[in-house]
Amino acid sequence: MKITAVDTIVVGTPWRELTFVELTTDDGLRGLGEARMLNKTDTLLACIEEMSRRYVLGSDPFDVQRLAWRFSWEEYGRAGEVTQTALATIDMACHDLMGKHLGVPVYRLLGGRFRERTPAYANGWYQGERDPGTIAEMAAGVVAKGYRGLKIDPFGAATAELSAPQLRRACDILAAVRAAVGPDVELMVEMHGRFTAATAAKVARAIEEYDPAWIEEPVPPHDVPGLRQVRAATSIPIATGERVHAVPEFRELFEQGLVDIVQADLTHIGGFTGLRKLAAWAEAYNVLIAPHNVCGPVGTAANVHLAVASPNHKILEHFNDFADPWVKDLVHGAPQVDAADGCFAPPTQPGLGVTLDRQACARHPRTNAHFNLVRDGWERRDGAGATAVTGVGA
Repeated sequence: MKITAVDTIVVGTPWRELTFVELTTDDGLRGLGEARMLNKTDTLLACIEEMSRRYVLGSDPFDVQRLAWRFSWEEYGRAGEVTQTALATIDMACHDLMGKHLGVPVYRLLGGRFRERTPAYANGWYQGERDPGTIAEMAAGVVAKGYRGLKIDPFGAATAELSAPQLRRACDILAAVRAAVGPDVELMVEMHGRFTAATAAKVARAIEEYDPAWIEEPVPPHDVPGLRQVRAATSIPIATGERVHAVPEFRELFEQGLVDIVQADLTHIGGFTGLRKLAAWAEAYNVLIAPHNVCGPVGTAANVHLAVASPNHKILEHFNDFADPWVKDLVHGAPQVDAADGCFAPPTQPGLGVTLDRQACARHPRTNAHFNLVRDGWERRDGAGATAVTGVGA
């Protein structure tokens, strides 16, 4: 079996673009991959095209280890966000092809079924004004859908520091959300790498009373000394890793005990092949994984397969019940969170278990969305204030 074609399809929403990659083989099978590339879709498309010509066309989809090695060693340059995302979309599609060829779900290729249910937590649900009462009402709606966990960034467009009024507003929001959802729902606090270490430590102390399940990316990903300072200041678990794109770059975090929940993104760390290695390494340090997932239905399906087969998987992020819920209609077989327990069930169909509806994709052309986390009102995810680029890759 050889790969004979690599096709890309981009779907636009007001705040993200979803890039789907479809591989076709000489025996007529089609395999799907997907990624959300933050603000650099054109760059990703160019990378997929170039790397496909060099390494993918004519290759056997079962040879994913060799493919990952070539993307790294034969390219010589350090693995980064764009290349690792291109690799991830292709690696994901290769696993889809493998599963279809063998007639088994992808998780069977990853070690088999470890768990029967995959817990999910909601993101993208707080699309309103930063008013505690309004956000608390939205949080109650999340729990009404069956979710046992939800994440929020209550810090507005803050960068580096947080003024006293801003901190009070953030605490008021978290207090209202905690009161609305009760003590048993996990509340993840997202910091988006906004802060200096001193500010992050101050914020962590201020929000401890709301019992966060974790604080996420309290400092920028390059600031390991700052992360060490935050670790010393709080007992709240620390989650990080969504902007770390190569497995070896987690070494310092593991060896210094600076991460409790690894949030590497399946679609930015080389796909199943990369994240499986990282998950096994994390397990050696008794650390859980909770992969970052801002994908549509294909990337979410891939994450569910990984979760089913991973002993140290904690919980899976999910946007698609709240932000752009129509993206589930882009495929047949989209994974769904069960309202009875807030979990995904194990997939049952061969491969990833989803097929792309190209007509549905065509109804949502590219938006050239620019998602800006330091713009006031970014939480609305409505594209307002975005920098549109016209005439490029349309």
